[in-house]
Amino acid sequence: MTLCNETAPILVNEEAGCNIWLMTVRAPEIAAAARPGQFVHLKVPGMDDHILRRPFGVYAHDAEAGTVDMMYQVLGYGTEHMTSLGVNDAVELIGPIGRGWEVPEGCKRALIVAGGVGSAPLYPLAEELKAAGVEVTAVLGASTIDALVARERYGAALGCEPVCSTDDGSFGHAGFCTPLVEEALASAAAEGAPYDYVACCGPEPLMRIVAGMADAAGVFCEISMERRMACGVGACLSCVVDTVGGKRRACVDGPVFPASEVVW
Repeated sequence: MTLCNETAPILVNEEAGCNIWLMTVRAPEIAAAARPGQFVHLKVPGMDDHILRRPFGVYAHDAEAGTVDMMYQVLGYGTEHMTSLGVNDAVELIGPIGRGWEVPEGCKRALIVAGGVGSAPLYPLAEELKAAGVEVTAVLGASTIDALVARERYGAALGCEPVCSTDDGSFGHAGFCTPLVEEALASAAAEGAPYDYVACCGPEPLMRIVAGMADAAGVFCEISMERRMACGVGACLSCVVDTVGGKRRACVDGPVFPASEVVW
């Protein structure tokens, strides 16, 4: 694993909706090397009393422009401080890190399932699959319409609207997105063109349910595990995931794992 350590000037840092922010930085080495599903470990400036870096999935990267996009939800002191950063500031990034999405060879039809900010690590995969000629269905779930911040971007990339749900019923299906996943898997099988691949990122209960649905349908599924990380490079063992093969490190053995290997 070859890592880049870049001081990345902030180009954009703005709220996209419902306490979810988008940050764009100039990090040409990481932008050129990143693969779908990988992440960066970010050192937040002005937080000398909080020395640990924070992992953020790569939402988008443009090798030509040298830019990397990250999506983050304001949940605590660190992410709250990040909202105060502007275009005159810079962050320090290590990346790209980790095992990304590994689409099975010959995949013709894929189902992407994202809950909340889990839509970020899946977006580069959606772009890559579409470019490879794979038929992609995207299911996005969020608490409310304002939290569906990636909906338009997915629609533009895929050429069709993602299927959406909101907990409060303000857009799309009212409730969790799992019924939409079950419906998509069943409809594809009934059509005689089942999905070859399911990729899911979001809250752990969502990923566990989707993994079970995919397994019942006989479809290979991968999930992206979120863990608190100290080092981000596999040394500290603070981000372990229980798997059928023992404890694995989310930072370097993941964050993407075959769902069948995870012990829920």
